[in-house]
Amino acid sequence: MGCGVINGGGTAQVDLYDIKHALGIEDDYHDATLRIYVDEVIAFLVDAGVSASKITPGIVARGVTDLWNYGSGEGKLSEYFKVRAAQLACMGR
Repeated sequence: MGCGVINGGGTAQVDLYDIKHALGIEDDYHDATLRIYVDEVIAFLVDAGVSASKITPGIVARGVTDLWNYGSGEGKLSEYFKVRAAQLACMGR
């Protein structure tokens, strides 16, 4: 696969393969775009106070899906993602 681990600003590590699996993506065509969105989602979570150990492929995949939204151009984070991010941030306190 050659997907590799994405290190979100030296904090959380998420394997791109896991994100692609969660999104049902099998080829490497979108890897560059996915890496950008994964980095953005991880940065959002870290800035929100979520500890690196709580950042899972599931929450990252949800955020990537929200931002990408398969080309609709909206780029909004879902209510689920925002609530889950808040829960994860509170768990670290």
